[in-house]
Amino acid sequence: MKRIASISASAVLFAALFAIPSSISIAASTAAGGPARASVTSEVSLPKITVAMTGQAITVGGDLQSGGVRIVSTVTGERQGEAIFVLLNTGVTLNQFLNLLPRAAADPNNLDGIASIVTDTTVGRGQTRTIQTDLRPGQYVALDVAGNGQPRLTPFTIATAASPATLPAPEATVAAIEFGFRGPGRLHDGELVRFANHGFLVHMIDFGRARNATDARKAARLLRQGKLRQVGALLTASGSFAGPLSHRSFQQLVIRNRPGWYVLACFMETQDGRDHVVLGMERVIHIVK
Repeated sequence: MKRIASISASAVLFAALFAIPSSISIAASTAAGGPARASVTSEVSLPKITVAMTGQAITVGGDLQSGGVRIVSTVTGERQGEAIFVLLNTGVTLNQFLNLLPRAAADPNNLDGIASIVTDTTVGRGQTRTIQTDLRPGQYVALDVAGNGQPRLTPFTIATAASPATLPAPEATVAAIEFGFRGPGRLHDGELVRFANHGFLVHMIDFGRARNATDARKAARLLRQGKLRQVGALLTASGSFAGPLSHRSFQQLVIRNRPGWYVLACFMETQDGRDHVVLGMERVIHIVK
């Protein structure tokens, strides 16, 4: 079993079409942003949770309390890490969750009634990535699933905060739903954007960057037709705004993407093996300064 949140082979191919892994292109795109917008300053007032991934273990520390938080993830000792927070349903034990992992790897929708994927963020080695979310009190499991073999995991508890922090309002929201994306067609570099799952199935929000609007629209059309191998020549990088998330989960972050044309896509699979992207989960957006 490689992952808890299994995605289709198309997502692996999508990243492999480029000379660098998708997580590295994320790091490159987030490092080259313009001046920060006013909302960025609100991050400092949020409780901070730290996630460290070493390739051998994942550790969680900091202000483990409910409400609005910022989660700061780092990676050493492996090429990339993928930090996932899973909230166990009330009464579910860690052993019950672990016993379900093989089924969850095949289809994360099998977590329904047992647990939910609250956040999912990918980080390149030597990079730091910060997201914001609202955590409910309860028992959690943090997993790093980017490497080969069994995922690294650690259980932790989010305590009930006496005065839960409130997240800053995002300047835009991009939501996944059966089967498409909702939200503005234009985002701004340096903008605080919420990436959410408003659907009932598990969804992800990946992206590919195109050279121009024409290539982006053509790439989106080819993705919907399932012609993934023809997409590589039209895109220059790939990455993820949010890995697989359960119903009603979200994470928000200050986007640091080079201005240009992007194609959003979800590569989760239906029960009959079809990628969500061929059902309409592709969308062209424009990121501007």
